Amino acid sequence: IAIRESKLPNPKITGNAGSFFKNPTILKENYLELKEKFETIPGYPNENGIKVPAGWLIEQCGWKGKQIGNVASHKDQSLVIINATRQATGEEIFNFSQMIIDSVLEKFGILLEREVNII
Repeated sequence: IAIRESKLPNPKITGNAGSFFKNPTILKENYLELKEKFETIPGYPNENGIKVPAGWLIEQCGWKGKQIGNVASHKDQSLVIINATRQATGEEIFNFSQMIIDSVLEKFGILLEREVNII
């Protein structure tokens, strides 16, 4: 818990829902193809393929610390979307997350899945 708390912003200070995206698991063949294009892509074998850190994918697309309007990706942890101005709407947060999903899909061919529950 201490490690997690050190990496995530305190939601009492900065509005956030913690890690916004799941780490995707891709087929080993797809990972090896990506490794040829992106030599530093990390990957962790599991029973279904290779798990790729969503944070790394997001950072490679230039989202770490990026703010659009009232919403931003946290400067220290790109998996965390924050309500930067405390005035963001749910729609703004959803749209920001969709822009991240779209850019990761375009660059890597990997579809990120939201970890948060959208109501």
